[in-house]
Amino acid sequence: KQWYQRRVRGSSVVATSDPTPIVMWHGMGDSCCNPLSMGSVKKLLEKRIPGVYVVSLKIGDTIADDTANGFFMDVQEQLEMVCAKLGNDTALQNGYHAMGFSQGGQFLRGIAQKCPQPRMKRLISVGGQHQGVYGFPHCPGPWWICREVDKLLNMGAYTDFVQSRLVQAQYWHDPLDEEKYRKKSRFIGEINQEGTIRPEYKTNLLKLANLTLIKFTKDSMVTPRESEWFGFYKPGQDKELMTLQENPALWDEDRLGLRQLSEEGRLEFLAVEGDHLQVPEKVWLDEIIPRLKD
Repeated sequence: KQWYQRRVRGSSVVATSDPTPIVMWHGMGDSCCNPLSMGSVKKLLEKRIPGVYVVSLKIGDTIADDTANGFFMDVQEQLEMVCAKLGNDTALQNGYHAMGFSQGGQFLRGIAQKCPQPRMKRLISVGGQHQGVYGFPHCPGPWWICREVDKLLNMGAYTDFVQSRLVQAQYWHDPLDEEKYRKKSRFIGEINQEGTIRPEYKTNLLKLANLTLIKFTKDSMVTPRESEWFGFYKPGQDKELMTLQENPALWDEDRLGLRQLSEEGRLEFLAVEGDHLQVPEKVWLDEIIPRLKD
């Protein structure tokens, strides 16, 4: 809760408080303020949680910049920019809930691990790819952006040139070459503690009161869709899958604190019937919004 006021009803005095603010990060090909996506979600939250302060992150000065930066701005630079924005927003200084859509899910997890102030209280990842992707079946952006993405990926996702220029390459995870992935991945490998172990990443993620991972059971955008629950292909092939609980580094060694979160009842796995980011109204009302109300 943020700040308290006293409201008088006749002879009684009732204590009230503002709801916890909410920070959202959109997915690939989208923008902060699209009235058919993030704008609609913002209105829904404001309607169902009266008085809530909602921030829909814009990466860049314009809507066009925001969309393009979702493809071509180094993720680590985006995280630094967002961390500064959050730190400068006085309405967030007592903490906030976060909700990320598609790649925005793993980006906000990066914020939780790298930017502990102000404190992220809850994180809801809606179709985020927390073990990366091995496939790029659909490109939702403008044609000229999609053409450039294809061109860069064809050059090689782990080349220094592509890693420094293409967002999606930074969470590309090749199970056929795990060694190169661990050495070259500038974002998803780094925040998953695949190379250098940074104890503060685990410490900071464990500050979450709750982490909810939403997977879409018929997701045709994310390959493999199990990445939305920290699952992925077993190393050396791209057919057989393993769950988070079968991952030695993330579960047995607990490099991120996910096992501890689970054991303490703070890690939730939610399956939603449907394709990528197709969230039914019932799920919004019964599952997502209640988690953002306290």
